[in-house]
Amino acid sequence: MEQDGYEPTIKGTPQGAIISPLLANIYLHYVLDLWFYQVVKKHCKGEAYLVRYADDFVCCFQYQEDAVRFYQALKKRLAKFNLELVIDKTKIIEFGRFAAENRKAKGLGMPETFSFLGFTHYCNQSRNGKFRVKRKTEAKKFKAKIKAFKVWIRTIRSFVPISDIFRQVRVKLLGHYAYYGITDNLRMIRNYYDIVIRLLFKWLNRRSQRRSFAIDKFKLYLRLNPLPLPRINVSIFA
Repeated sequence: MEQDGYEPTIKGTPQGAIISPLLANIYLHYVLDLWFYQVVKKHCKGEAYLVRYADDFVCCFQYQEDAVRFYQALKKRLAKFNLELVIDKTKIIEFGRFAAENRKAKGLGMPETFSFLGFTHYCNQSRNGKFRVKRKTEAKKFKAKIKAFKVWIRTIRSFVPISDIFRQVRVKLLGHYAYYGITDNLRMIRNYYDIVIRLLFKWLNRRSQRRSFAIDKFKLYLRLNPLPLPRINVSIFA
């Protein structure tokens, strides 16, 4: 739909259509996956890996020269199939167990991070001082989730019973924990919970011109109808 008018899709797949990820997987299996493992890896000096989900992917190389050579070849490969990279979302970064040490020797700052599937991946250490990749909710995704919740609660607060609102908020929180509740991300899902509670009180307290849901009444209702607390659902150590 363009400006309230139907426009037939001449090429590609409709954005948001449920068949789009399926077609992307089929198409990119031949365009990217097989090419990477049957051709690209054979010409790399070191190790090379590809991780892809639908049309979003990350490639890892042991040596920078392999990454640079692949980046140039990738643009040509995609062009053959009428595809192109989103340049502002594509970059080569130094990442891994030696990144911090190498960048420090060059007088550079901390290793760069990258975002993939809603998580920011960053270099860090485990409790015993060993290198480990850690993940946290991507800032852009976090802000979008908060904005969506704010719009939702502001829209329904006046005509949906409080019990139904709490039931839906419970589902929203559980869904958020199910996806973002992974090792090292507890702080971010706690932040999400805290902001949701504040927004819930703010807009329920504006159901009428009077202060219809004062803080003491809200806390009592919350205690009698508890919402699920943040928790880690997926452990990388399991």
